[in-house]
Amino acid sequence: MPGNVKIAPSILSADFAGLGAEVIALDAAAADYIHVDVMDGHFVPVITFGPAVVKAIRPVTTKPLDVHLMISPVAPYLADFAAAGADIITIHAEATPHLHRALQMIKSLGKKAGLAFNPGTPVEGLANVMDIVDLILVMTVNPGFGGQKFIVSQLEKIDKIRRMIDRSGRHIDLEVDGGINNQTARQAIAAGADVLVAGTASFNGGPSHYAENISLLRGV
Repeated sequence: MPGNVKIAPSILSADFAGLGAEVIALDAAAADYIHVDVMDGHFVPVITFGPAVVKAIRPVTTKPLDVHLMISPVAPYLADFAAAGADIITIHAEATPHLHRALQMIKSLGKKAGLAFNPGTPVEGLANVMDIVDLILVMTVNPGFGGQKFIVSQLEKIDKIRRMIDRSGRHIDLEVDGGINNQTARQAIAAGADVLVAGTASFNGGPSHYAENISLLRGV
């Protein structure tokens, strides 16, 4: 599987003063997705990006924009992020009481629908939306800050979701986000992940090292 693993560098770790140039460098370094962590200061403690940033970086890359909405309420903002150029819109199971409706809305906007689970959230309800999701995101840190330590107990959750995906017969990305480095990447891949979100590990050493960093995370 390592050669098939997709890497989604999180621009949360980029140099914000030159964000467009950073995205161009990631594109040239063979990143598979560009991961955009949207935080609202309510659902999570930090405030980061809005639709304007997605719109600003959309013209500088052809790679899919993987937009992770750590916001609540989420439904009122889906159309704005879709219009800004998101390709994948991931929402949190904990962020809305109307999960199926919100996922349907993403699909109706012509986008891929992702569903994220915090470390303490069980995944039993996932069975009710397996027919509509295109990506499932397992948080291996508590969302809100970069640079946290990988929560090893989430490997069991990754394995469980991998088996659910395989039984479904559908192509669904299994993405892991939080504390990903060259060591934890191997653990996540072994548990069944096929997309890795990496911030610090992608950006270490500056643009001249991005291709090497991404290759190492991918395991090839």
